[in-house]
Amino acid sequence: MLRIIPLGGVTEIGKNMTLVEQDGEILIIDCGLMFPEEGMLGVDIVINDFRYLIERRDQVRGIILTHGHEDHIGALPYLLRDLDAPIWGTRLTLGLVNAKLAEWGLAAHATEHTIEAGERVQIGPFAVDTMHVSHSIPDGIGLGIHTRHGTIAHTGDFKFDPTPVDGRLTDFAGFERLGNEGVLLLITDTTNVERPGYVPSERIVGQTFHEVFQRAERRVIIATFSSNIHRIQQVLDVSAAHGRKVALLGRSMASNIEIARELGYLSVPEDTLITVPEIEYLAANQVTILTTGSQGEPLSALSLMATEEHKRVRIEAGDTVIISATPIPGNEDLVHRTINHLFRQGADVVYHPLAPVHVSGHAYQDEQKMMFSLVRPRFVMPFHGERRHVAHYARIVQAMGFPSDRVIRIEPGEVLELDGESARITGRIDGGAVMVDGLGVGDVSHVVLRDRQHLSQDGILVAVITVDRTTGKVVAGPEIVSRGFVYVQESESLIEEAKQRIHRELEALQEGDTTLDWAAIKMDVRSSLSKFLYAVTGRQPMIIPIIMEA
Repeated sequence: MLRIIPLGGVTEIGKNMTLVEQDGEILIIDCGLMFPEEGMLGVDIVINDFRYLIERRDQVRGIILTHGHEDHIGALPYLLRDLDAPIWGTRLTLGLVNAKLAEWGLAAHATEHTIEAGERVQIGPFAVDTMHVSHSIPDGIGLGIHTRHGTIAHTGDFKFDPTPVDGRLTDFAGFERLGNEGVLLLITDTTNVERPGYVPSERIVGQTFHEVFQRAERRVIIATFSSNIHRIQQVLDVSAAHGRKVALLGRSMASNIEIARELGYLSVPEDTLITVPEIEYLAANQVTILTTGSQGEPLSALSLMATEEHKRVRIEAGDTVIISATPIPGNEDLVHRTINHLFRQGADVVYHPLAPVHVSGHAYQDEQKMMFSLVRPRFVMPFHGERRHVAHYARIVQAMGFPSDRVIRIEPGEVLELDGESARITGRIDGGAVMVDGLGVGDVSHVVLRDRQHLSQDGILVAVITVDRTTGKVVAGPEIVSRGFVYVQESESLIEEAKQRIHRELEALQEGDTTLDWAAIKMDVRSSLSKFLYAVTGRQPMIIPIIMEA
């Protein structure tokens, strides 16, 4: 029996990771992370639960990576510190992985195999064909995984760009060849399945850059993803054509450019790059600044410039700022806030949809139809999309004559079993999402998040009381500390009444009782204060009574 287990990347965008299991041998496709949702206060990233793999470490034959975006490679260090598995990937993908593993001290222990698109590799019992795909990062590949029960086609993240910046088209023939041989299951990227037509070519962005540079009278500041090497290439080329030098802001921007340049994926025009301090020695119309922060991340270089907090670069009136990205769902408010700050400082801000300064790396509807027609699968498992994307995809292929019940609607951790003729979900493995907060991995639970949300909404009130351990009488306090609830110095009457209620509560509990249950007393104090504060303020702060014995 052939088993497919998506640990992440289905019914969500992020944490892409799929297991292919045959006769107890496991192939891992990608190992990505997801950035936290709005309610995940304090959480840095979200990764998959790897317990299933770690418990079966002897069955894992390898990891194959489709491309170098964080949602496909970002969780590798967390997996490889507990699981020694060889990695297959293209040169750029492995270059980005090496930089990541080096930070964790894992690079020397990793076993890596470089793939050239079009090559077939053998990973345990799995023969894997690789096909080049266009995306927003170079060196992306799709996969044809041959098993005893049939072939699995995996698109990776893809689009059909007719005029890619690097001249490398998506491998139509490779996918068609798989289709001609017969494909049991197609695992396909559905991020943009709601959009009709075709994704515009990346070269359109370069044309827009030329037009913006022609009219820019002062500095041009461009924010984009540091992994979008094709976009960065166009920024460098356009800057050189207009006599501008390029300064880099952001650690990941500088690092990715260096990696891509060393591996030959990025051509930097001679004498184009300068350091940030060199900006002040050039006229404003001779400078381009290439920076991170296209998603409005609060600590990114662009956001710090927008709020006048960047230590080395300040926005000046007349600067042109290009935000060459569209907001990731959930980041819209951050991006709009950054744009407003930039306008307030007198910058001319160019962003999508005002101008075509960004195109997606994910296929639109007609490209989805084309991929489906090339592969002609027996079953389809949509990934890299939410439930609405799966529903839209099912409608599209149903209109092409494909039975809707052959579109697999699967949740993370569920087990899909295929025998060559049928496909069914047979169960679920133990797992789920693991939240990473600082150095802590998995120690932030939903209970902790609920407490953080409570604190963020209503604040905290701490009541400290000292009592005599023999009589139970109050000998000091209560002292009340408030954070995020009320400002104590401006709410003296409220705080004084709260103290009196604590006194009355303790006196009532002490009458005739010399063996006091302090846990019960804390609960009663908390309940009494909560009712009082809600009645007066309409808010319910987190209340923490601290009772000390003297």
